[in-house]
Parts: sequence; structure tokens; C-alpha cells
Amino acid sequence: MNILTLSDIESGYLWSCQHPIILKNVDLILSCGDLDPHYLSFIATYTHAPVLYVHGNHDTSYQTTPPEGCICIEDRIVTYHGVRILGLGGSMRYKAGPYQYTQSEMNRRVRRLWMKLRLYGGFDILLTHSPAFGIGDGTDLPHTGFHAFRRLIEKYEPYAMVHGHTHLNYGTAYQRLREYQHTKIINAYERYLLKFKQ
Repeated sequence: MNILTLSDIESGYLWSCQHPIILKNVDLILSCGDLDPHYLSFIATYTHAPVLYVHGNHDTSYQTTPPEGCICIEDRIVTYHGVRILGLGGSMRYKAGPYQYTQSEMNRRVRRLWMKLRLYGGFDILLTHSPAFGIGDGTDLPHTGFHAFRRLIEKYEPYAMVHGHTHLNYGTAYQRLREYQHTKIINAYERYLLKFKQ
């Protein structure tokens, strides 16, 4: 399965006149947040693939203008062609506003999912905005990762975690691909094509 992952910055490559060709062989699109809702709506118009998303910390416009033709999977597990995707958006709380959480608040969000996690037998892809604590996150508060995400990876060992938030142009400390235990960690900044092997 070809999964196009997106985050943080609109891709000129996808805005181009070649987008129908680019999206032709994409089976699923996952957005990690901080993208203009009109951009996601545009992409959804030119693909047969579902567009699933979580919120980034800058997605306040989604409250009045959600991306059309796209599916929000916050605090949900969605299955597509047998692939289980768990969505948990937002960043560490560093100021007042939506889609920001303390470590304790994110822990509570995850605890509320225990029945779904049991019912689904875990998940294959963790779709987030922020990284997991200590795995590609930053040292400043806004870019600190969540402990809850790391625990989810350790307990369920999903195929992949896909996140954004820590832009690859912030410096060499941030990498596109990592691995933690048996899980691929993907920073989806702008765009990345994940070939999911079932």
C-alpha cells in the first residue's frame, strides 16, 4: 500500500499541474496537521484515496473551515484495507489555544482509548502531529514530544509512527526517518511516501 504522508508545509510539487499523475498510485493520504484546510480539500479532489488527518497546533481555522472531503481521526482508530490507524493530534501546551495538551492531558486522551485498543488488538500506524518524547523531538517546550506516544510504541510495536511539527529545516538534529524498537518513525514534513508492507 502506498501511503502519502503530509505535514506542516504545503508542497509546491503537489500544487503543480502534475498532481493527478503524482496521486494516481497513492492508496491512502495521512495529514499530520498544520496545513491549510483548502490545501487538503484540493488534494482530496484529485485522488481516489481517503484523506485522514489530525490537528496541528496551528490548525485553529479547522474549527470554522474543516478540509472538505477529508476525515478527522482524532482519538479514533480507523481501519482502511486492514490497516489500523490511530489518530492523536496536537502539541505540548505552550500557550492558550486549542490542540495543545500537557503531558497529563495527553495521557488521559490515551487512557480513554483503552477499550478501542483492546477491541482492535492494537494499531499499525500512529498518526500524530508531535513526535514521541525523546524520538525526534526538540528541547524547547513547544517541540517536546509526548511520553504517552512513546509508551504506545513500546506496548503495541506498530509498523510506523507518522508525525510532523519538528520541521526538517530546523537543523540537522531532525531526521526524516528513524527507528525505535521495531517501529519506523517518519517525520512527514512537507511530504513523504510510505510503502506499507502488510
